[in-house]
Amino acid sequence: MSVATAVRPSFFRRAARVLAATLALTGAAAAHAEFPDRPITIVVSYAPGGSADALARLLAQKMAVRLGTSVVVENRPGASGTIGAAYAAKAAPDGYTMLYDATPYSINPHLFPRMPYASDALKPLSLVSLAPNILIVKSDSPYKDVQGLIAQAKAHPGKINFASGGSGTVQRLAAELFRQKLGLDMVHVPYKSGGPAITDVMTGQVDFMFSTVAASSPLVEAGRLRALAISSPQRSPRLPNVPTVAETVIPGYEVYEWNGVFLPAGVPDAIANKLRDALVQTLAEDDVKKRFSDLGVQPVGSTPAEFADYLKKEDAKWAEVIRKGNIHLD
Repeated sequence: MSVATAVRPSFFRRAARVLAATLALTGAAAAHAEFPDRPITIVVSYAPGGSADALARLLAQKMAVRLGTSVVVENRPGASGTIGAAYAAKAAPDGYTMLYDATPYSINPHLFPRMPYASDALKPLSLVSLAPNILIVKSDSPYKDVQGLIAQAKAHPGKINFASGGSGTVQRLAAELFRQKLGLDMVHVPYKSGGPAITDVMTGQVDFMFSTVAASSPLVEAGRLRALAISSPQRSPRLPNVPTVAETVIPGYEVYEWNGVFLPAGVPDAIANKLRDALVQTLAEDDVKKRFSDLGVQPVGSTPAEFADYLKKEDAKWAEVIRKGNIHLD
């Protein structure tokens, strides 16, 4: 047997492997270039009718035009958003399933004894929006400013109470962070949702609460509630006369209710980038910005790295607040 004859089979086997790998890469690149070629689903972790659902539907409608395919919103509410997140985490990493989630995503791991999905099963795509909370009291409350409320709480430990839509809500944790930073002894009154809590603040059944701009600012503007402070670092354009908690009593205080988009881990970068570009460009549209503003929400649009960094800070903040406050689900 000649040397040439002995070498030839192994040579052709190597050549076949190289050709197969090249074809596979070419096929993958072509698939990415053709994406999307069927409808995309945005899983919303909350019920229809809420602000997250409304914003997700607006974005889905606009993104469909940019992506050239239908974008369908699928609500999978329950367990503070964990049901929807778990569903999206287990979806195929092909870019056809996106998750639209909110602040409870950062809170839930510190309240639930076990999460239904791994911490690395979802990857951040973009921060969508930020919405501050307002510290509200009834319209004829004796508390004219946040300093007056604090003075009363210090003078009468355990006598001032605050409402929320439940122990694991941003409303509760915003008030708890406020309480912890000032060393106040106050009583939490949990409700099943934010609406009844706001009603009882209006009637004076509860002293105060932190509530979203969307839910509370119309009542403040109508004179049915009084706003003492806002939880963002800067004042709200909608309520420019309402000071921030940070400028009045707690430097550095910052609480937002955020919305963001995630993908199942493993979605190829080329596809993720295409989805993010469509999302960020949509957030920059004038009519989208106006709709967000009408809801008291600030559109953002970020890189995955920026969103991941923001999530790390949120996780650390709420982990400490929950631990110090010994907070458990109702």
